[in-house]
Amino acid sequence: MSAFDLSGRVALVTGGNGGIGLGMAKGLAGAGATVVIAGRNKAKADTALAELRAIDSRADFVEIDVLKEESCRGAVNAVADKLGRLDILVNNAGTAVRKPPEELTAAEWHLVMDTNVTSAFLCSQAVYPHMKKAGAGKIINIGSMMTIFASSYAAPYASSKGAIVQMARSFAVAWAKDNIQVNSILPGWIDTELTKKAREQVPGLYERVLARTPAARWGAPDDFAGIAVFLASPASDFLTGTAIPVDGGYSVMA
Repeated sequence: MSAFDLSGRVALVTGGNGGIGLGMAKGLAGAGATVVIAGRNKAKADTALAELRAIDSRADFVEIDVLKEESCRGAVNAVADKLGRLDILVNNAGTAVRKPPEELTAAEWHLVMDTNVTSAFLCSQAVYPHMKKAGAGKIINIGSMMTIFASSYAAPYASSKGAIVQMARSFAVAWAKDNIQVNSILPGWIDTELTKKAREQVPGLYERVLARTPAARWGAPDDFAGIAVFLASPASDFLTGTAIPVDGGYSVMA
């Protein structure tokens, strides 16, 4: 069996109906995993499922509202109950509010933190007994280059992404005894719906990113297929608590 073979594994990807989440889901499906995408927008999910089912007919969808505890736990348990196991969890659901810190409301702060961090905590906690029973598991958290850098207009987003990486490290230490690896991916500037809004709101952003990125382009969702397969596969069994930038060199450019 290849170290990157995911045949027989079941993966749940929150926010997997578009952007980076869909890019990772396609990579996991291509490696042999049965992939379930979790989200709220069923119409958008149907489009994503069509792409996934062209790779693997077993791909499925589960509804989730990541702002509700019972929905997070219910989605995880529903997938595990239906498919008999849950080997891989990708905590990808996320949002952003772009404002100077002095203009933020408490509601906006909580929206970003609960969407980006609390949901990942709840889904990870819910999947733990299933992975422990199976004797192995992989959890992948989606951080950001904002884990490393700061921005005047992204205080809650940067805070949430720093938190999700630290949470992954804590869970990695706690669950290593159960053969569960927990790692993070730090996306750079990727061409998604979220960053399209950023380009509209931040003048000159597109050009500044190109100038700083050694790869001389913005990333694409499909750039995350390979790293998702690596972190979900036996190839990474001795790798845990890490945070890996996928940014075209943005974070190492002087």
